[in-house]
Amino acid sequence: MDGFLGTGTLRQALPHCGRNNGKHFHSITMMHNLSHLTDHASHDNSHSRSHNNRRTLPMPQPRLGFLGIGLMGDPMTRRLAQAGFELVVWNRSRDKAEQVAREPHVSVAGSIAELVENVDVILLCLANTDVVREVVLGPGGIMESARAGQLVIDLSSSDPAATRDMAAELKARAGVSWVDSPVSGGVAGAEAGTLAIMCGGESADVEVARSILSPLAARITHMGDVGAGQATKVCNQMIVGCAAAAIAEVVALAEASGVDATRLSEALAGGFADSTPFRMLAPRMAARDFADPKWHLRTLLKDLDMAVAQSHREVSATPMTSLAAQIMRNHVAKGHGEHDPSTLISAYREDSVPGTLSVNQGRK
Repeated sequence: MDGFLGTGTLRQALPHCGRNNGKHFHSITMMHNLSHLTDHASHDNSHSRSHNNRRTLPMPQPRLGFLGIGLMGDPMTRRLAQAGFELVVWNRSRDKAEQVAREPHVSVAGSIAELVENVDVILLCLANTDVVREVVLGPGGIMESARAGQLVIDLSSSDPAATRDMAAELKARAGVSWVDSPVSGGVAGAEAGTLAIMCGGESADVEVARSILSPLAARITHMGDVGAGQATKVCNQMIVGCAAAAIAEVVALAEASGVDATRLSEALAGGFADSTPFRMLAPRMAARDFADPKWHLRTLLKDLDMAVAQSHREVSATPMTSLAAQIMRNHVAKGHGEHDPSTLISAYREDSVPGTLSVNQGRK
C-alpha cells in the first residue's frame, strides 16, 4: 500500500494534519521534495532507464478515523487495518470498537472530538441519515472539531438531498470536503473486499477516496457531484428491494405448485432471472433459514423509503418501489425489522415463522 497516492496529490488533498500529526505532515512535505530530487537524479544519470522503472520513495499514508462499527463497519475497518492504514475508531457501543482495536494499527477514541483531532480523513458507516446528521452536525459532532483540509468519506446509505445539505454546511463552516461513497455487496463483500462503491464529490476528493477505499472494493465509480453516490445507491436498492419482494412471491408460488423450492436457485442459475439477491434469498426462504441475518429488513425499508422520497422530489414515478416498501412496512410492523429479508416468505406462507425450519404443510 506504500505510494498509494502521488505525492503532489496527497499534499494537495490533505494540506492540514491533526494537532498531534505535525510530524506526519512534515514527512509528507519532505517526501514530496525528496521524490522530486530523486526524479531529477534518475533523469540525469540514466536516460536509458524507462520512467516506469524509476525508483520512488514510499509515500506516508493518511491517518484514518472510522465512525460506526456495525455489520459493515467491522469488516471494513479490519480490511483497512490489514492494508496498513493507521486507524482511530469510535462507536456508540465501545465494546464493538475495542474488538476491532485488536487488529494492528487500530486505536479507540473516547469521543468523536478526540477522533477528529487526530486524523486526516474521517470515514462514516452509520445507520441512517438522522444518525449521520447527528454525528456530523450535532453537539460534540464532527463540525465542532473539524479543520480545513480534512475529508469526510460517508459510506452510509443516506438521503441524497440531506447529504448535499450536510456537505455544503460542513464545507462552508469548516472547510471540510465530502465524498458520499455508499456501498453494495453486503457483509460478504465487505469481508472479501469486493464491494461496489459509488461516489459523489469533486474529482480530486474522489481520487483520494478511491486510493483509501481500494482495499474494500472490486469497483469504485465516480457518479457525479456530492449526492450522486447516494442517488445511485437509491437506484441500487430499488432493484434489490423489488427483487426481494418478488422472490418471496416466487418461492411461495413454487411451493404451492408442488415444486421443490430449494432447487429454484440451481434451476434458474445463469438464466435471465438469476441475480445475487435471488441466489442469496431464494435458498434461505425455501429452507426457512432465518438465522444469522446478513442484512436487516428495516435497513432495506429505510432505503426504499428514501427512494420514494427522492422520486417525489424529482417528480419521477416509482409505483413498484412504493408497493415493495408497503409490503416490507407491513412485515416490519409485525416485528421483523431486525430479521433477514428472507423472512418475507412468511407474508405468503403461514408456516414461515422466523427461527423455525418447518416445511410448508400446504404443499401439494
